[in-house]
Amino acid sequence: MSRLVIVVEKPSDWGSYYPSENVVSAIDYLREPVRPGEGRVQVINLCRSYRYQGLGYYVSLLAEARGHRVVPSVRTLNDLRRRSLYALDIEDLNQKLARLLPDGGGEASDFGMLVFFGRTSHAPLQDLARQIFESFPCPILRIEFERQRVWQIASIRPAGLHVLSETQEDAFAAALDAYSRKIWRRPRTRRKYRYDLAILHDPDEPMPPSNPRALRQFVAAGRELGLDVELIGRQDFARLAEYDALFLRETTAVDHHTYRFAHRAEREDMVVIDDPLSIQRCTNKIFLHDLLVSRRLPVPRTEILFRDDREQLERLPDLLGLPMVLKVPDGSFSRGVVKVETREALRTAAENLFQQTALLLAQEYLYTEFDWRIGVLNHQPLFACQYFMSRGHWQIYNHAARGKARSGEFRTLALREVPPEVVKLALRAAAGIGDGLYGVDIKAGEGRIAVIEVNDNPNIDAGIEDAFLGPELYRRVMEEFLRRLERKRIGMHR
Repeated sequence: MSRLVIVVEKPSDWGSYYPSENVVSAIDYLREPVRPGEGRVQVINLCRSYRYQGLGYYVSLLAEARGHRVVPSVRTLNDLRRRSLYALDIEDLNQKLARLLPDGGGEASDFGMLVFFGRTSHAPLQDLARQIFESFPCPILRIEFERQRVWQIASIRPAGLHVLSETQEDAFAAALDAYSRKIWRRPRTRRKYRYDLAILHDPDEPMPPSNPRALRQFVAAGRELGLDVELIGRQDFARLAEYDALFLRETTAVDHHTYRFAHRAEREDMVVIDDPLSIQRCTNKIFLHDLLVSRRLPVPRTEILFRDDREQLERLPDLLGLPMVLKVPDGSFSRGVVKVETREALRTAAENLFQQTALLLAQEYLYTEFDWRIGVLNHQPLFACQYFMSRGHWQIYNHAARGKARSGEFRTLALREVPPEVVKLALRAAAGIGDGLYGVDIKAGEGRIAVIEVNDNPNIDAGIEDAFLGPELYRRVMEEFLRRLERKRIGMHR
């Protein structure tokens, strides 16, 4: 259970709100003696100014020194001073402000709004307000826009309670209550957990990395080990700092909120699986191919295609043979992957795929009845599956099937039943990515073995990947989180 501390520069700044024992002055907070091992403390710094070496700055600085979670952090304050981080055009901002302002904005050349914990009264800009708060977590932000050729952000500055009108005070109180509701909840009557772990998931994702039964297994395994595991969603970004660790169970991409979650967790010094670097390395197949080749690992014969190089496209069948496979760099679950059997089909497929990307991968087609998937966690094999091709299709997932995507059969084996060269190759491939949780796809047969790809955030579904280990699979993953959390705690106290 977190202890909440709301720090104000002067007690009078809180005069419009209900009295609370959680509220202290900046001077009292700074004079408060350090209490080693006091548990989790959440500090909301509402000082009037955060200027360098001012009271507000020192509240955030010493909060971090004491191991308290503080909003805003010193890093946020430093980032807000760097105009280059936000002085850029925001996609469709021009249209949003035109809809918001009377008569489409008319002759208006500037506009400002207040954001309280990611909330704004200007509904058309709510998504933008949330995104800015996610990038610069600060209780009150004043965002100024200016129109030159198009509307753009001119400045993002912290603001204080003392400048708010009565109506704004009501909006701030509602936003603060929503933001801190979890912190203010009643202490649980059950036993106290050592650490808090968040699992990011999307209940509406059509093909999630873990099905609901697997998520329940992760929660149960974590709690048996003393981890308070909670499922969170995209809307919980602002609460991320309340946790000690983050486990991604939503399909990742660099241009996606999953990457922002991982990056924010890493900045907050949380244990995170998988980390943003692993996401970067795994989600782009071109990067991954060069990484595997540089480590001298066997891969299918591959060519990188450039959008405007027609001669290269025409030479491909001579280099790789037909059929061959074309891939967009950032596809997942077999999406953006096309098998072509003729030169004409190659031209058509390339033209279609180049509408999404400037580069494509072309690979020789290796037929196998199934793909090996070896789960790897912190350089150790975790599980082994054979994923068979979808019936009547050449891939594991058939997205052209009527209704929803269909997948092939599977077989889960004990690691001792897997050919040793497959496990060894999987470990070598995963080692080039990091020490997280990966799924390594390998084709083996007819005297050849090749790494197809390494996936961050691999599938762990109840009834499939856990078919051999059962609950032990979930326990091993949670044990790794616990090991990292304990190692971090010991390191902090040395």
